[in-house]
Amino acid sequence: MPEDHSQTVAKLASSIASVAAEEWDACAGTENPFVSHVFLKALEDSGSVGDGTGWRPLHLLLEDAGGRLIGAMPLYLKSHSWGEYVFDQSWADAWERAGGRYYPKLQASVPFTPVPGPRLLVRPGADAGARRALLAKALAAAATQLEVSSAHVTFAQAEDIAALSAAGYLLRKGVQFHWQNQGYRSFEEFLANLSSRKRKTIRKERAAVAEAGITLRALPGTEITSRHWDIFFRFYISTSDRKWGSPYLNRKFFELLGARLGEKVVLILAEKNGRPVAGALNLKGADTLYGRNWGASVDVPFLHFEACYYQAIEYAIGHGLARVEAGAQGPHKIQRGYLPVETTSAHWIADAGFRKAVADFLRRERSAITHEIAALNEMSPYRCEAQRGEA
Repeated sequence: MPEDHSQTVAKLASSIASVAAEEWDACAGTENPFVSHVFLKALEDSGSVGDGTGWRPLHLLLEDAGGRLIGAMPLYLKSHSWGEYVFDQSWADAWERAGGRYYPKLQASVPFTPVPGPRLLVRPGADAGARRALLAKALAAAATQLEVSSAHVTFAQAEDIAALSAAGYLLRKGVQFHWQNQGYRSFEEFLANLSSRKRKTIRKERAAVAEAGITLRALPGTEITSRHWDIFFRFYISTSDRKWGSPYLNRKFFELLGARLGEKVVLILAEKNGRPVAGALNLKGADTLYGRNWGASVDVPFLHFEACYYQAIEYAIGHGLARVEAGAQGPHKIQRGYLPVETTSAHWIADAGFRKAVADFLRRERSAITHEIAALNEMSPYRCEAQRGEA
């Protein structure tokens, strides 16, 4: 019998700690670790989000008539656009030049994490679609009540996008690069599916790292000590300083991550003469390895490719994972076997005139993204017969 949705109540929670972990995870599921209660709580407990960060937790909760949580959304009130990876600064500039106020805005996402996954979290069952529709409407209602300029749901999965589109949100396309496991039994079997030239290039890159005296190993969270986190955080800080000027995540977050997520954390550690020189942090989902953060204290050619891409592929093959998602940006990943994949975000804009301007921009951008993906696929390193699934 369908639920009586006339009695559902939408609420905002200023902390994930105010929501029981088992209730949240009953909606979030177990496939994607980034929307789990423990991951989001590590962000809050470490102070990586919260006061002074521009990410104020304001999670959206949907309860039935009995007070049971039937839907949720990781939601933040934002005072800037950093750490989102779907860039809307040009929208902010345009709206503020027109006399509007773009910030604060609502952001339904996982902070600092460009990983596609569920955003409209609902308990599974026959009413899941209806619950997603309620969450989509509740987000727009919250944005209206808070008098913010906009609400954004980034890197959402297909079921969420369908509900958001039906609720009138504008859709935006993007591109990431993912590696797909075709049932490979070894890294060499994966290489056999590449063109001869690309195969030779990868072998040369891996050989160069080995000849530099670098060895690599994968550490699960249960084996990562405070010393390892101290070392990795130094790598992370060094790389963040060079790229962005300041890191998003703090030392405490990584410690909490390892302690609380255990085997779902995989740290690829590179060493020279027994001394750690680089690290690549990954999280493991039900069938996917997600590459997240990287850093190094040495400049060794191809070490980044080895630690972040090749080691991730080897780990996925060895553990029977279906794919590796290597994060945002980077057409250079194509030559390492990571092909372009379309991502989608959804956007609610309060002002009708501003909404029309954004919609016009998105129509043009979608066409460009379609052409970009087609052009990127032409760069595929795979042999034609391999891409068709032939032997």
